Amino acid sequence: MKTIAEINDKISRRQAVVWTIDEVKTKIDELGCDKIAELVDVITTGSFEPMESSGAILNLGHTDPPIKIRSCTLDGVPAYAGFGAVDLYLGATQLVDYAGEIGDEDRKERGGAHVIADLIAGKSVNLRAIGQATDCYPRASFDTTITKDTINQFYLYNPRNLYQNFIVGVNGGDRPLYTYLGPLQPRLGNAVYSNTGAISPLLNDPDLDAIGIGTRIWLGGGIGYVAWEGTQHFPLQKRAENRTPIGPGATLALIGDAKQMDSKWVRGCYFKNYGPSLMLGVGVPIPVLNAEIVAKCGVQDRQIVAPIVDFSIPRRVRPTFGLVSYEQLKSGKIKIEGKTVRVAPLASIYRSRQVSIELKAAIDRGEFLLTEAVAMLPKDRAFIPQDRRQMPSLLED
Repeated sequence: MKTIAEINDKISRRQAVVWTIDEVKTKIDELGCDKIAELVDVITTGSFEPMESSGAILNLGHTDPPIKIRSCTLDGVPAYAGFGAVDLYLGATQLVDYAGEIGDEDRKERGGAHVIADLIAGKSVNLRAIGQATDCYPRASFDTTITKDTINQFYLYNPRNLYQNFIVGVNGGDRPLYTYLGPLQPRLGNAVYSNTGAISPLLNDPDLDAIGIGTRIWLGGGIGYVAWEGTQHFPLQKRAENRTPIGPGATLALIGDAKQMDSKWVRGCYFKNYGPSLMLGVGVPIPVLNAEIVAKCGVQDRQIVAPIVDFSIPRRVRPTFGLVSYEQLKSGKIKIEGKTVRVAPLASIYRSRQVSIELKAAIDRGEFLLTEAVAMLPKDRAFIPQDRRQMPSLLED
């Protein structure tokens, strides 16, 4: 048994042994869980994928005369101004206000995620604000440019990131569909999956024993924390014998200082006929406190499955074509009812591995210490649909 305090002491003295999740999976059959638990102090995991339930909180600083913002746009993207005079929340998926101006066709494919990425990259962003005139906030409007250095606070607060497993999207219909997984071609023309499988952070801590509220993480190239359970957090998802969920499971709410982040790891993207999203790098360290933690990190792609969901049925509960392993998904082809279907990841598996390498390097340099969770993430949450109808059959025993 080790403690996080003991591991942090070794990190501070630059004597900690840190392995990426890939290194653990490569060595576990040769060395065994007990030996790795003895040798290794921290295992690093990472992900780089679209995380649309993300956004940024900004405090602009007061103007003179002061303004109480009623409505606001940042480079034409509306920001929410309903909780403070000059506090804003900019959602990653918020679409740009588009009036069809000549030469502005490319702006239709911009959203909050692109503005967030521009600010992190050090670019200037136009701010237009309309005020609610009051005795203490008499200013009626404000038009200026801002950067991350000219405002007080700029931090990401992401209500739902890092799904613990997800689905595979296909289209059994007769026309193309444009979805949050990207374009799905008709008649099972392609398949798209979003999770990185065995290297994904939460699939290596399936019961949420090592990751909790207050866990320090690597977020967008800077320091972040697990703030709470994520929205749609669903730890009661049906699970395989190895405890990995069969479909979407746990999620995390994350927070971190965007002023410290690197534009390499925070990028705006756009899905045709669907909308913007935020490509985000997230690295999660797993402290090696015992051999059981190592055993859970030994899960392989062939041991994790996801449901194949038909998006051509316009309902919340959609039919499935069964389950498929991540080993099959990563081969680039899967079989659906006897048909070979090409498949591609929405996440960047290469960049996800790079995130785990970057986090390992930060710990090796003594720059990244671990934290004790202040509370464990809840393990009793069910997914409750708005209309309270019965859960999909794939989520039931």
